[in-house]
Amino acid sequence: MKKAILAISFILTAVSAMMGANRAETIVKEMHDPSSKKVLVACHRGDWRNYPENSLAAIESVIRMGADIVEIDLALTKDSVLVVCHDRTIDRTTSGKGLIADITYDSIARVNLKSGHGVRTKHKMPTLRDALELCKDRIVINIDKGYDYYDLILPISDSLGMTDQLLIKGKKPVKTVAEKMASHRQNMMYMPIIDILKSKGKVLFKEYMATKTVPLAYEVCWDRLTPEVTECMQAIVAQPSKLWVNSLWESLNGGLDDDAAFDGNPADIYGKLVDMGATIIQTDRPVLLLDYLRSRNLHD
Repeated sequence: MKKAILAISFILTAVSAMMGANRAETIVKEMHDPSSKKVLVACHRGDWRNYPENSLAAIESVIRMGADIVEIDLALTKDSVLVVCHDRTIDRTTSGKGLIADITYDSIARVNLKSGHGVRTKHKMPTLRDALELCKDRIVINIDKGYDYYDLILPISDSLGMTDQLLIKGKKPVKTVAEKMASHRQNMMYMPIIDILKSKGKVLFKEYMATKTVPLAYEVCWDRLTPEVTECMQAIVAQPSKLWVNSLWESLNGGLDDDAAFDGNPADIYGKLVDMGATIIQTDRPVLLLDYLRSRNLHD
């Protein structure tokens, strides 16, 4: 399966090159353009409803849907191989058991990924390099917890010539991030996460405002819509920066979530997020979100 997916990726990349197109480059330009009204779609762990989460097939599926960003998770094996997995153990997502930090990669390669219903599949857990090779020139990759593995990711992405295609997020102080970036010749895109209704989130946002630091985008999380949330978003858009919001579950968006959109009218959910100024939305229902955005000419 992996060889077939990579073969398809190679063919599509070759076709794009002949046409003079690099889709990832176009998406990166959009991310650096706060004036653009196009709403970028980020897919949480790939198309996990139809394929095992964080698998190559799940990533390939959202690329074919026309999504702009795929979010993946990383863990480090005992022999220092970065693998794409959300959990610290392989118990939930594979046919095996154990703490990833205590398992060598060759052992992980022998087990199979499970579907969202816990059924064993033929899919294998990819390494970070596997995932990046599949995504090269095709989609932006948001590496969750990427800051923790920053110095391990860069040699891989640099060797593939796609560091500028990667995005990480975090809650570190402005100075800490600046020092990290200054220690490398080339860096991934970085976005602060602002839990605006929590004390640490408030402090971090005030620090960005006070230092007049303007990141390419902010991720804002809230569990209830208050004037403080609205003021935060307005300040971000005015900077100007892109605004990333999550429609994954209600604790991240005050109830403006994917399940509510699926059960009701997507315009009542996604429309409100767009009206708030969101230009990047992370979703667990990419088809639903893409259809809505296309109906408003906010996505191609």
